[in-house]
Amino acid sequence: MGHRSDTRFLVLHGLRLKGFGEPPAIAAAVGLDDSAVTEHLAKLAADDLVLHRDGRLTGWTLTAAGRAEQQRLAAADLEASGALADIRAVYKRFLAMNQDFKVLCTDWQVRDGELYDHADDAYNTTIVERLRAMHTDVVEVLGELAGAVERYAEYRPRFDAAVEGFEGGDLDLLTKPLIDSYHTIWFELHEDLITGLGIDRSQEGSF
Repeated sequence: MGHRSDTRFLVLHGLRLKGFGEPPAIAAAVGLDDSAVTEHLAKLAADDLVLHRDGRLTGWTLTAAGRAEQQRLAAADLEASGALADIRAVYKRFLAMNQDFKVLCTDWQVRDGELYDHADDAYNTTIVERLRAMHTDVVEVLGELAGAVERYAEYRPRFDAAVEGFEGGDLDLLTKPLIDSYHTIWFELHEDLITGLGIDRSQEGSF
């Protein structure tokens, strides 16, 4: 079994991955109970590491101090796993896959230089087949990551649900933002890895 991350860190980490959200979304991202997330958010708020915003959009977010603390704890968490070198090696493979995934998403959104309306069933089937093939590699990567750090196991059921839903006809589940689409989960996994490894996404150019 992989390294088990500290709950306090997981709450900060889940909020970093979501950017903004309420306890259920944070809990789902890192495999915690809603009640545990709510309890820790109150403590983190008392330490000025998170704050709750009200208005048109309501939810929790990290403060500047909270973001710095999450970054520190993320690096410490991977170091504590004893598998930092293995995770770096897996990340290099993920980065290569990231290029292919970006091409797939572009091919889904733009066709022949124009926004694609997703009306061509035959073409849609080719996208599904490409995603399904890529998902096989994703599952392998996730298995290796989860073997090192337990929290990475939370990504597998989310990716599975997205690919199965997309294959079943829910066309939003590949690239639509603000839902658990394959792209949303992919972005969060990428963010998860780079925060722990101390990688600057803009310098790396791996958007």
